[in-house]
Amino acid sequence: MRNVNSKNLVHCRALRGIFAAVILAAAFLASGTAVRVASAADDPMTVVKQSVNSALPILRNKQTPLADRQQKLRDIIAASFDFAEMARSALGYHWKEITPDQQQEFTKVFITFIENSYLAKLNEYPGWQVQYLGQRNDGAQYSVVKTSLVQAGKDPITLDFRLLLDQSGQWKVYDVAVDAISIIANYRNQFNRVMNNKGYSTLIADLKSKEAGLAASMGN
Repeated sequence: MRNVNSKNLVHCRALRGIFAAVILAAAFLASGTAVRVASAADDPMTVVKQSVNSALPILRNKQTPLADRQQKLRDIIAASFDFAEMARSALGYHWKEITPDQQQEFTKVFITFIENSYLAKLNEYPGWQVQYLGQRNDGAQYSVVKTSLVQAGKDPITLDFRLLLDQSGQWKVYDVAVDAISIIANYRNQFNRVMNNKGYSTLIADLKSKEAGLAASMGN
């Protein structure tokens, strides 16, 4: 699929996309036993700090086999991110046009596709440092945690985590903006073109193909 295989599928700039992808993957991690998962009492900044700070040592540890590091990142994805909301948002107004079974199918494939897109970049983490710049609440249910990736001699990369308060009272990430470019909006623009021109069957088939290619490249 031309749109899904575009070089700019997730981010508008390839180099920054690599770094952002790795840090986004980092936010998926809590180590299962040693790291406390987010609770309903945590505010958005705590959720982001806790997840990212727990992940950075894993990203930096090149001694642990890649597959093991990838699995640790997968183990706690659901604790930090609202992938159901991400899937709905990525499909935009087309979400209501597909059946409930198709919605479930799309969500499952989209989640795996995103996971593998980021985990495939795990070994490219270059040692950037994360600075936490502040938190902005947009009403009672939405918040933005602003961060910056910095490295000596490089331009900083702004990385804003967008969170929502879910029905259980926990803050979950539903989007990440890289230098003000929304990852989910980027997906939505591409998916909308496919849906408008070729329909759901083409979109889901091509996403499955792309995900299978990523899984194969990772040895899964």
